[in-house]
Amino acid sequence: MKKFSLIIPVFNQERTIEADLKRITKVLSKLSVPFELIVVVDGYSDRSFDTARRLKLARTSVIGYKTNHGKGYAIRYGFSKAAGDVIGFLDAGGDLNPSVLPLMLEKMEWLDADIVIGSKRHPDSVVFYPLYRKILSFGYQQLIRIFSGLNVRDTQVGLKLYKRRVLAKVLPRLLVKRFAFDVEILAVSHHLGFTRIVESPVELSYRFSSSITNANFWKVVANMLIDTLAVFYRLRILKYYDDDKKRIWKFDPELNFKVNIG
Repeated sequence: MKKFSLIIPVFNQERTIEADLKRITKVLSKLSVPFELIVVVDGYSDRSFDTARRLKLARTSVIGYKTNHGKGYAIRYGFSKAAGDVIGFLDAGGDLNPSVLPLMLEKMEWLDADIVIGSKRHPDSVVFYPLYRKILSFGYQQLIRIFSGLNVRDTQVGLKLYKRRVLAKVLPRLLVKRFAFDVEILAVSHHLGFTRIVESPVELSYRFSSSITNANFWKVVANMLIDTLAVFYRLRILKYYDDDKKRIWKFDPELNFKVNIG
């Protein structure tokens, strides 16, 4: 590994962003490989951008745009700016402990994995999570397994690492910008032959600090289900993600991912 890039998608996190970024950079500074941290502020709806920029953390870039487009768009926007040959993303908000990152990077090296994903259901995970969300997450995971063939226990944790060559192949095909981005990128990666997907333990303490609140939870669930079924329809029926459909893939110049490593 020549360089590791970590993307932090941020939306309405002005209360937590300072402590969050300081904790993340503290972990990254102990890595044995060069790194960069890319903070993507998904819409200037609060002072997250100004707060993050004011910190002036080493090897950290703070970028963003005025209008909120969704987590999937923010992550892909960060990918397009990243120089690493291993690129990951970590949700902001402080729910996930970044201390697990070194182990995930080691697993990618040791096991020659294409993708390493954080998993709430890994036996070594330490998780404090509401029961109703555990039940919904389990049901959703069974749906994904049936329709996509992904043999993983958890696709929804906001902590994943990808080899650059995987992203170079997969990103031009993706459409989801909001609710089912994690599922789309994993399902398409698996479909294209990147099947070495390794699960890794996480430390997750649910703090209700994310943009998904009790007030909008069921609306998000409904939208996520719709987006997920649309992914499976494109994958299994339309064959949209296949190479011979390249002429109809939708290109967004702001999300253009370069294959070369800076």
